[in-house]
Amino acid sequence: MMPSNDETERFCNRVAAEFLIPGYKLSQRWDEANATSQPFHTVARWFKVSPVVAARRALDLGLITKPEFFLFYEMDREDWQRRKAEQRKKKGRGDFFATQDVRLGRRFASAVVRAAREGRILYRDAYRLTDLKGETFNRYANRVLKGMKDERQ
Repeated sequence: MMPSNDETERFCNRVAAEFLIPGYKLSQRWDEANATSQPFHTVARWFKVSPVVAARRALDLGLITKPEFFLFYEMDREDWQRRKAEQRKKKGRGDFFATQDVRLGRRFASAVVRAAREGRILYRDAYRLTDLKGETFNRYANRVLKGMKDERQ
């Protein structure tokens, strides 16, 4: 979050900042945002940027001080890390085979599995078409075939 020493980089950063959050617009609406409980989040919603970008722009325009910016930056980073840890705990792992259903499509996957099992294509070709190999392909194929049976009943 510290400015670059390269003049070209600093110029590009100023142009990007002005494009994302025009200085005159933020200056006009700063009092409105600052009156809220989370001014940087308010600005972020208005301009569709992250709260950290909004805070940095407020710093660059002299609307807040460096200590205010770094206090917000640290709090935001800690909050982000806490949310990520909570998501990891809550989420668990995804279902590999369900992902394959979406990636390949059930119709395509079942056609490839049936063709391989009936000997109409080589397993080598089924592996290449599905990007699954060996036991992983077999476990997925069993799941696909079981799903086909369940659908028929």
